[in-house]
Amino acid sequence: MKTKDVKIAILRIEGTNCEQESHDAFKRLGANPEFVHLKQLLNIDCNQDEKRDIFDYQCLMIPGGFSAGDYIRAGAIFAARIKSKLQKKLVEFVKQEYPILGICNGFQVLTELGLLPGIDNIVSSSPEACLNINDSNRFECRPTLLKHENNGKCVFSSKIPKNDIRLIPSAHAEGKLLFPLNKQKKCLDALEENDQIVFRYVDPDGNYAGYPWNPNGSISNIAGICNSQGNVFGMMPHPERTFYRHQHPDWTSTGLNDDSGDGRAIFESVLEYICKKI
Repeated sequence: MKTKDVKIAILRIEGTNCEQESHDAFKRLGANPEFVHLKQLLNIDCNQDEKRDIFDYQCLMIPGGFSAGDYIRAGAIFAARIKSKLQKKLVEFVKQEYPILGICNGFQVLTELGLLPGIDNIVSSSPEACLNINDSNRFECRPTLLKHENNGKCVFSSKIPKNDIRLIPSAHAEGKLLFPLNKQKKCLDALEENDQIVFRYVDPDGNYAGYPWNPNGSISNIAGICNSQGNVFGMMPHPERTFYRHQHPDWTSTGLNDDSGDGRAIFESVLEYICKKI
């Protein structure tokens, strides 16, 4: 498959607000992204020509924002609506090794859906992790440094060298990754063993550090994880916001070079995967 033929569904409902940057990131690389309201996939409140099916696309992306106002819990309502009619198709989509990306609110939705952490099963009947309120008890919007720790399983980071440090900004109030206390060590050990940890927060020297480098207090400094197959990926920071080098806060002192930003490789990686797979 050629890049221009790759169709990506950028899912949205009320409160989603990062869909344009996400759409543009794929579009700039020559792919064919489309804004898709969840109602189009549910085939409700839309005309016949507006109806869509998950398998019309080679990739699904749930962008950032505050879907449904983050009522109940961040991402919970978006996830519940997806589960209502799309659960079986979603599981089949993952089984067929098509990729799903969730950024910020999208990561929260994927955990609520039970697709992440995805250690033992493709989907769990109830959430096995959560993105809790930041330790600072406030919305954190700041540059964050992420160390790439995946050994090759995640299809969204294959073009990023191991141990590479990337500047990708965070903007969230509920980004603290947590597991049930009685399963916490077991979950962390499994994520490590299965090569499911993709990014960790670090300081400028590449060391694991607390606030402000870890903006939320996430356990083990985890910023992004994938499922055990490597095709479902969630991260709290926003790679679409550093697609270009001139979007970096320090570009005037470090220069533009080829103007390729630190977040661009996320989108390049998955497009390369899709083009090779199909």
